[in-house]
Amino acid sequence: MSLGRPAMDSFFASLPGSPGPASSLQQVAASSSPVLILGEPGTGRSTFARRIHAAGARAAAPLVELDPAAIPAALFESELFGFRAGAFTGAERSQAGRVARAEGGTLVLDHVEELPLSSQPKLLRLLAERRYAPLGGSEAVADVRFVAIGAHDLVSRVERGLFRPDLYFRLEVLTFILPPLRERAAELEEIVAAMVLDLGERFARPGLELAPSAWTWMKRYGWPGNLRQLRNLLERALLLADGPLLDPPPPAESGSGAPISIGEAERRAIVAALDSSRGHQGKAAALLGISRKG
Repeated sequence: MSLGRPAMDSFFASLPGSPGPASSLQQVAASSSPVLILGEPGTGRSTFARRIHAAGARAAAPLVELDPAAIPAALFESELFGFRAGAFTGAERSQAGRVARAEGGTLVLDHVEELPLSSQPKLLRLLAERRYAPLGGSEAVADVRFVAIGAHDLVSRVERGLFRPDLYFRLEVLTFILPPLRERAAELEEIVAAMVLDLGERFARPGLELAPSAWTWMKRYGWPGNLRQLRNLLERALLLADGPLLDPPPPAESGSGAPISIGEAERRAIVAALDSSRGHQGKAAALLGISRKG
């Protein structure tokens, strides 16, 4: 997901719960303190994490991401710290962990709220001491900046005993709370304009603009999927448009049992194929069994 850099700076620089005004984004990027980014899915948390890395002194060094939700608890330590050959059965050769791969750069911990309680002390020690040891190896110093991405209810999880308070306080040195798109209606036009421009450049379709009729519903819509949903909707509209005018229909309400026309069924099939192929028109055509020749 991309907002386009100017709109991204505008959208992220002044946020409720952030360390300060617009200028703080550069200040945060310049430091090496841990950053905690909270928000609903689709609010641009990963994009913001990459923006912090790109704007800082570590930009030339690696940006490495780790999603605890995608790793079994038993493998988290070896994935984070790595291991040496012979450290355990099946470890025939050494493997660098995410910390070592991010040396000098930034380690982004996505869905940090999904980290099992049994694994949280390992991360806490790394943050507190900046030292770690690969399984079967000797201790090393970690020169890494930590950026954690969490759910908007992370504090509630702390209160319910699902996330360690001491780990939370280690991470929340610099906290950004990314609000849902429905709370930033005043910026919607700027965000849409930046996304349309970015999509036009990506697909070599200059001069794109949003149909006035689309604004009628877009300004009233609640955007449960936030920026990601908006981006996907605009991309679909572009791929289905014959000219420069984008006129996306309102998202269909879930659970509707109303019959649909053949044309609407065909449109939905096209959208589904584009979703499956991540916007690749040739692959979408293959999925639909049609030819793009002639």
